[in-house]
Amino acid sequence: MRGAVAAGIAAAVALPARRLLAPAAVAEPLKVGGLAVTCNLTLPIACAANDAANRFGDAGPLAFGYSRYSGFPELKESLMSGDIQAAYMLAPLVMDLADKDVPVKIVSIGHRSGAVIMVRTDSGYRRFRDLAGKRIAIPSRFAVDYLFLRKLLADENMTPDDVEIVEMAPPDMPAALYVKGIAAYCTGEPFGAAAQKAGYARVLRMTRDAWPRYMCCVLTVREELIRRNRPLVQNMVDYVLAAGTWLDARHENRERAVEIAAKREYFNQDPDILRFVMENPSDRVTYGDLRMIPREFDEMMELAVAAGALSRPVPYAKYVDESFAHAARPASIAL
Repeated sequence: MRGAVAAGIAAAVALPARRLLAPAAVAEPLKVGGLAVTCNLTLPIACAANDAANRFGDAGPLAFGYSRYSGFPELKESLMSGDIQAAYMLAPLVMDLADKDVPVKIVSIGHRSGAVIMVRTDSGYRRFRDLAGKRIAIPSRFAVDYLFLRKLLADENMTPDDVEIVEMAPPDMPAALYVKGIAAYCTGEPFGAAAQKAGYARVLRMTRDAWPRYMCCVLTVREELIRRNRPLVQNMVDYVLAAGTWLDARHENRERAVEIAAKREYFNQDPDILRFVMENPSDRVTYGDLRMIPREFDEMMELAVAAGALSRPVPYAKYVDESFAHAARPASIAL
């Protein structure tokens, strides 16, 4: 059962504390893979809140914790192999895995917006069209950032052939822009904020303006976990959705989120950079509306097919399980 917490006070529960249980009787928290990016911010908040609740009682089979990965390729391999049972993944990657009969399902969205196109502060680029013929870095052809770039190209009646697109690890993008190895980069945060805060880069476009319903990172679980422990999956979804609502509710909550996510066990990042993302502007990344809407996934799927990231259309039901979102009940974010 989930440890009950109300206004920071533990409810009386007729279960012994976890520390009093024999080691063999204490279930290890399920590790949920994620990257140190603000599109994943609901994950460390959900994990921290779940852990805080569990300190007051036995979490049993409902406990889950954070496992940091350096990139989506490694995360994808771990999820495919079954080394981990749950992760925040790129939505098109999940579509592709499901289409290849890897038994995975999206059970929740993790965020909204959060991608940016960055250019040098001293550049003359003022409109997206100004990047014609220039080198632009993206994280991956499977990244939704790439689909964002393609949407902007289409809006200007341009094609990917009108720019030079290169794949690059997001942590390397700010330095590449600084030395003028690229003219721009398109990626999620905090890699745009890092260069902007340093003073040598500025935002050319944000998803919040050009694609308000943008999403990329989604909570994905293996189907055997759903069969084996539906209550745990439900508990994760409850906490992720609650974390999203909590993050958008008050500025003070975002400040607390920065403190938590910056810790070594989570993102292990400079809190000033995370704070910059949260405040410049405050809706640079949003988390409060995590509804799963089929037509939005269909739009993304069609964009991914057009981009060559998917070889064919993938039906919504093939890669999404809505049942947990429909059954969600508010979890307590007592942080």
